[in-house]
Amino acid sequence: MRRRPFLDQRRPSFKRRWQQRPWWVRLVLSLLLALACVLLLAVLLGSPDPGASSSSSSNVSSGSEATSSPLLRQRSYLEGITDGLNMTDEMLSAHSFSRQLMDQISLAKTYVVVAKEANNLQAQCADKADTEHPLSCCSQGGTVVEEEAEKAIKDMSVLLFQAQQFRYDSGVTIMKLKGQIQSLEEKSKAEAEKSTKYGQIAAEELPKGLYCLGVRLTMEWFKSPELQRKFSDRSPAVQSNLRDNSLNHFCVFSDNILAVSVVVNSTAVNSKHPEKVVFHLVTDELNYAPMKAWFAMNDYRGVTVEIQKVEDFTWLNASYVPVLKQLQNTATQKFYFSGSGNRGTPIKFRNPKYLSMLNHLRFYIPEIYPELHKVVFLDDDVVVQKDLSGLFTINLNGNVMGAVETCMETFHRFHKYLNHSHPLIRAHFDPDACGWAFGMNVLDLVEWRNKNVTGIYHYWQERNADHTLWKLGSLPPGLLAFYGLVEAVDPKWHVLGLGYTTVDPATIKEGAVLHYNGNMKPWLKIGMEKYKSFWDNYVDYSHPLLQRCFMR
Repeated sequence: MRRRPFLDQRRPSFKRRWQQRPWWVRLVLSLLLALACVLLLAVLLGSPDPGASSSSSSNVSSGSEATSSPLLRQRSYLEGITDGLNMTDEMLSAHSFSRQLMDQISLAKTYVVVAKEANNLQAQCADKADTEHPLSCCSQGGTVVEEEAEKAIKDMSVLLFQAQQFRYDSGVTIMKLKGQIQSLEEKSKAEAEKSTKYGQIAAEELPKGLYCLGVRLTMEWFKSPELQRKFSDRSPAVQSNLRDNSLNHFCVFSDNILAVSVVVNSTAVNSKHPEKVVFHLVTDELNYAPMKAWFAMNDYRGVTVEIQKVEDFTWLNASYVPVLKQLQNTATQKFYFSGSGNRGTPIKFRNPKYLSMLNHLRFYIPEIYPELHKVVFLDDDVVVQKDLSGLFTINLNGNVMGAVETCMETFHRFHKYLNHSHPLIRAHFDPDACGWAFGMNVLDLVEWRNKNVTGIYHYWQERNADHTLWKLGSLPPGLLAFYGLVEAVDPKWHVLGLGYTTVDPATIKEGAVLHYNGNMKPWLKIGMEKYKSFWDNYVDYSHPLLQRCFMR
């Protein structure tokens, strides 16, 4: 079979095929190609100028958005971002020397940290020196000229290139930094624990001045029969005041003579009718004589003052009082006194004062004052700024206590004070119930006796012998004993927090009773200086005994 020539097997060329098409087809294709070239040229040359006038921009029709180029859409997107940021034209300029320098310095500082982690002292010093120099003149009010900027940028580029050659392992560096952070957190936690421990110790210790005052008052009491007669030979009128329910009765339980004197003095000074004010004070045997000596030596605008000692209440014994019964328990003694009990329990929870009868005496007020109908309980770390007679006219609506609720402040609800994982607590109390504060409490003793609040307190105190219901103080059992029996009063009556936190000055100014709850009491050196003046205003430092003991 004869083969066809090779050339016959080739496809016709483009020129040959073009010439084979009809003349009118070639004409139409040529016109379309020319039109496409013209349109492409128009698009390339027709990009809008950023400085174009508003008149030209107003001529753009609504349909122009569909034909706008991707470059224009990108530009408007970036403008939308920068409008919301504090960015200047200098920062966005591709030719800004200051921006380039700042970027290089930020990167160099990172290398300084990495070099320090790798113990590369040479690189660290070089990086630090070169990062501090370029903009130093600007910090002194000068300007960076173009020649200096270009040289600085080149030097920084060389420095960064050299730093990159060390090829630090990022993973290792990150792990080292994490280790340092963890170490710092552990140190911070340890220092916080030390601070809490030392603060607690400072709060528990008796200041030298208070100790001196107690000793000198004891000496004055026993060497002065005249002072002793002032309490032993009281008139029938004074004796009747102690039981007169038409008067305003306050009770304070404390072993701090100076603190109690501030409570009495501030109440008397701000009272409209001090002759109608009666204070019932209870202290311990050690401070009984000096307490009587102080109030025999000082008169507070005619206020009636009764002083008793807790040891005289013989009915408060271990067979009746759960707290005293717990003190006889070996585990309780070890927990509170030995310091070798549960090491996981913070030191503040192991303070023996929380088992002191002076601290728990507030739960026996109706039995201490059986003839009284209504009293106001005050802590010894308060200062009175307003007349408190209005407290005795507050309608408690059948409740036993009037108190300021603390759930809206920095204090807590029930679940912060009580162990709600315990079935007894979980079954009887709402964890989100609003707490309240001891320190200034209006007490209806008639309703207290009717509702047997002391018996309720005994029930819960006995259930907490193993410290599983709560850990700290007298407030948790108070929350349980008075649950559902508290009437909320105006927060202005009782302002808290002056012993551990910052309080709004306006709130302090309007407050009737200022409470230094917390460890930083105003009579301690660790007390908050900005709040000490409210307490100092009611201390007569010109008194001879105070001058001897406090040397002011």
